[in-house]
Amino acid sequence: MESLNTMRSYTIVRMPEAVQNVSKERIKYIILGCGSTGYNVVEELGQENEDLIIVDKDEKRVEDLRDQKYEAIVGDIRDPDLLDRLPVPEIAFILANDREVNLAALRTLKNRYPATYVIARATDPVSVDLLQQEGADVVLYPQEVVARTAIHHIRKLHSSRLALRLYDLLASWEGTLCIVTHLNPDPDSISSAMALSMIARHASHNKLDCRIVYEGDIGHQENRAFINLLDIKMERLTPQILSECSYIALVDSSGPGVNNELPKTTRVNIIIDHHKNGEHLPSVADFVDIRPGVGATASILTQYLMELDIPVNKTVATALLYGIRADTRDFKRNVTPQDLNYAAFLLPLTDSDLLDKITSPTISQETVDIIGNAIRNRRIKSGYLFSNVGYIRNRDALPQAADMLIHLEGVNTALVYGISDQNIIISARNKDIRIHLGKVMAEAFGPIGEAGGHATMAAAQIPLNYFSMVKEKEGLLALVIDPILKRFSSIVGLDDEDEE
Repeated sequence: MESLNTMRSYTIVRMPEAVQNVSKERIKYIILGCGSTGYNVVEELGQENEDLIIVDKDEKRVEDLRDQKYEAIVGDIRDPDLLDRLPVPEIAFILANDREVNLAALRTLKNRYPATYVIARATDPVSVDLLQQEGADVVLYPQEVVARTAIHHIRKLHSSRLALRLYDLLASWEGTLCIVTHLNPDPDSISSAMALSMIARHASHNKLDCRIVYEGDIGHQENRAFINLLDIKMERLTPQILSECSYIALVDSSGPGVNNELPKTTRVNIIIDHHKNGEHLPSVADFVDIRPGVGATASILTQYLMELDIPVNKTVATALLYGIRADTRDFKRNVTPQDLNYAAFLLPLTDSDLLDKITSPTISQETVDIIGNAIRNRRIKSGYLFSNVGYIRNRDALPQAADMLIHLEGVNTALVYGISDQNIIISARNKDIRIHLGKVMAEAFGPIGEAGGHATMAAAQIPLNYFSMVKEKEGLLALVIDPILKRFSSIVGLDDEDEE
């Protein structure tokens, strides 16, 4: 144990002479076993100036504790008669470095005082379960606590350094920064671009001209309302704009050609995403931050703003909060404690009236038609739902249809697909914990197009290539979709069920 003489002392809690004749019927804390773990608990509680009694079998340790003006007595914490000399504790810490000793003390304490809240120390993984079975309210396994704390601190340090490195990089640039959202951008991608633009202007003292550019369509009614109500300036990416970019940043996309139409050889400078793509080698960029464990790219950008202490205006705060909400489906999908922390930071800075208007937009007739087609054309087999919606102009209606159909009784995985002028598009949702939908989609459709996503939601886009000039798109889809879907069915085992 660390030498007690080097420890700080605190205000007297009780005079040691009074220990043996305790007159008080109840006490806040009792510490049973005071090795290094117990002493650290005592130090923390001492700062609260709460009443506490310490029990330990080591006479020298007890004497040292008394010298520091703590109330301590010598005793075997396994002894049932020990409790006769002590007041009734509201909270008891059982912290000896011995499994059997802690179990015996826990049984004795719980038998005598069932209402006492008990925090017990586990000395190994096996004793965690044993202590819980005996009634411990909280079980601490110090090695696990230390490991988690170490990982938390190193991640926080790493993210802080990433934010500073991004800021320094942007501060050294002049010219035009083009921030490219992913294809058919959603609120997560758009809000992340807005936040990166804010950081760039702050870091460069407005020497960087930031342009948010996109490809594809913005068809989802909530996405259109989001852009219109927040008055977000976005430009459609053209070769002309690309030639005017001094620097290129990708947000919510893990590389050129990955969910965007940039040539794969395009030199990009910044990549920030929460999706992992195994094909791309992000080392080509000056700055890369890809965190698959985070619920939204907007969460990563929010952390940058917090770490850099950049004032966040109401428009950007509202956009980021909506981006996190949208990508985590109102904090019900792929959400982490970090996402909740960042949302809590943003909430008081947002415009609640605007958020209400964004989330209550009108629905287009085409969206209603596509959802109707998805319902009518559904086929269900062994918990897997497949639905062909035919020709689509608004691809954003597909995920809305998939979100609806996944809630049908008996459906664990839903794939809704349609065909546009250039691609076959698949949107998928999943409730089956046995499969990671993003990985299955990538394996099934990645070799013939682009595919991926999370465990519960994923998408795929398969280019038509030689068939792009065919006028009868729905007929083409009916012709080619079965062998395409067979790749998915084979991976999840539906083909095996057919054979049986």
